[in-house]
Amino acid sequence: MIRTPRWALISAAVGPLLLMGGWTLAATQQPHGYNPVRDTISSLAARGATDRWIMTLALAGLGACYIITAFGLRAAGGTGRAVLVVGGLATLLVAAFPQPALGNSVPHTYAAGIAFGSLAIWSVLAARRGTSDPLLTYAASLTATVIMIALVLWFVAEIHGGHRGLAERFAAGTEALWPLAVVVASRRFTEHPYPRPPREIVGFSPD
Repeated sequence: MIRTPRWALISAAVGPLLLMGGWTLAATQQPHGYNPVRDTISSLAARGATDRWIMTLALAGLGACYIITAFGLRAAGGTGRAVLVVGGLATLLVAAFPQPALGNSVPHTYAAGIAFGSLAIWSVLAARRGTSDPLLTYAASLTATVIMIALVLWFVAEIHGGHRGLAERFAAGTEALWPLAVVVASRRFTEHPYPRPPREIVGFSPD
């Protein structure tokens, strides 16, 4: 039985902490007009943003965590792990190609699109037929993928709306938390793959 190493658990846990901690801390450094419900995560790392290094480092660290987690999640299917690596690399490019102070960066937009797409679909591609690992079954993986695609589509629908920041945070946050959930479930399953037998009652023995 394939065991997911502890370092994969650490990377999977650090990723969402970097993302959510980064956008929370960076938002506190912005001028009074910044609105996390309306304004995107990328604007916190855009050229001209106050202390843009906070969100830039958070995004770069998140991308690295995705890649490390993908290599450690050996119980998952190889195609899904490869797509998770692509999502991590694209997240690194999101950090490397910030939005300008005014207008839009095409490389940033492409990188963000690849990242959101890859991180939404890797789960269903990582599912394994016949596994008892609860979050690597096709049912669980497909459900997660459908939810994440729906959240990404909500963000796309709000791209010029008043809730794009909220939609992006829901989409990105869910995509960051799912690898952690898969790793935790995988480690618990390999530690206790079968139900423990009931303890014998003192004075009695099974027939």
